[in-house]
Amino acid sequence: MLFLTKVPSSFCVLLKRGCSCPVIHGVRPYSPNAPATATSTGSPVSAVGKTPVELLKEKLNHGEIQPDPHQVRVTEALQVVYDSIKTYSPPKPSTGIGKWFSFGRAEKAVAAPKGLYIYGSVGGGKTMLMDMFYDCCAIDRKRRVHFNSFMTDVHAKIHDIKSKHVRDASNSKPQPFDPIKPVAELITQDSWMICFDEFQVTDIADAMILKRLFTYLFNNGVIVVATSNRAPDDLYKNGLQRSNFVPFIGVLKNHCNIVTLDSGVDYRTAALKGESKHYFDKSQGASDANASMDKLFKVLCSQENDMIRPKTFTHFGRNITFAKTCGQVLDSTFDELCDKPLGASDFLQIAQFFHTVLIRDIPQLNLKLKSQTRRFITLIDTLYDSRVRLVVSADVPYKYLFSNEAPDDMHTSDEHRMLMDDLKITKDSTDASSNIFTGEEEVFAFERTVSRLAEMQSAEYWTLWEKHR
Repeated sequence: MLFLTKVPSSFCVLLKRGCSCPVIHGVRPYSPNAPATATSTGSPVSAVGKTPVELLKEKLNHGEIQPDPHQVRVTEALQVVYDSIKTYSPPKPSTGIGKWFSFGRAEKAVAAPKGLYIYGSVGGGKTMLMDMFYDCCAIDRKRRVHFNSFMTDVHAKIHDIKSKHVRDASNSKPQPFDPIKPVAELITQDSWMICFDEFQVTDIADAMILKRLFTYLFNNGVIVVATSNRAPDDLYKNGLQRSNFVPFIGVLKNHCNIVTLDSGVDYRTAALKGESKHYFDKSQGASDANASMDKLFKVLCSQENDMIRPKTFTHFGRNITFAKTCGQVLDSTFDELCDKPLGASDFLQIAQFFHTVLIRDIPQLNLKLKSQTRRFITLIDTLYDSRVRLVVSADVPYKYLFSNEAPDDMHTSDEHRMLMDDLKITKDSTDASSNIFTGEEEVFAFERTVSRLAEMQSAEYWTLWEKHR
């Protein structure tokens, strides 16, 4: 929910604290392996009344997607989950805040069918197949969400529940309270089948609570279907205090079958033909790129019922100001979005408010710019998942936007030393080689970012927002 309040120099948009609007409802992501030249006519094949295998066959017959035996095998695994949940319905957790603060009662775990964890290289169709499965499932309590959005919502719920917990001031003894259990029950009340897109763990705050959170969810009978670029054993690879995270991997494997989708083809980039009209390479002429961005912004503004003005978002008590917006179009710079301490929840609010985002002056990213690179990866994931249209100007072509060559002074930078000092980590310790310092996770994740940038340039991607407006 958005509350608008006018102030003299800008709009101030106050976003409800704890808002958990991770995706635009009703928007189904673009099928990454759709042919560049459509052979089908009319509307896309509907999932109503079909099983995942039936839907895949019909899409193939209508020419919506290309044949791929790897996708067939994953669809058959999704069919197994589909069949197993047709007659399954877990008990809904009892409500009432008093239940949250009860201790000493062991609760029996619900016997639930296994879910599915799909992993593989970028652009292979994992998300498309999961969304087909999701659309086929005639279930009321189901949810499809990007994993970053889900964890943002989880932390907001933890904060809310902690604020309601009242300690007994007359009792001097320790009063332990774990907010994770009530959070899991709130999630289960809303959904007993959750489809996670881009299941990845890069944040230590997420890593430390996942085992407890998902143990409660699985015990409540929740079924998980997830896509990821990482195999389960590689989740949070080389992360800080990873030994505390590793037990979660066993929990995940116990409740999800594991399948890989790795055809060696990135359908997003394979379908991109011709020159992009939404990615401007400044190395081919900075003035031309800026002029093209200005022209496109002017065209977009002509379609809005507003004037060009600054806009300020108030989110979790912080003001986030953008100098140039028009209606639901944001004209920003890389520094505005990625050189400030913004996170996934901030980017979610941007994706909720704007249908088109222009990002100017993206430099060639490298391991020395790890913080900015992490934000850029999260930003692109969020905009892509919400189907936000994107226009970019950058110093280099998108395929070369990230250089994984480590600068000579990376490990002696002030930021690097300050972070190690704050975490009390010495350069000889095991944690000194964690990915927060080496940038290994950024190198791995940027392949996905490049693939998504390629698709976001396409005319097909841009028409998605118009169809679901």
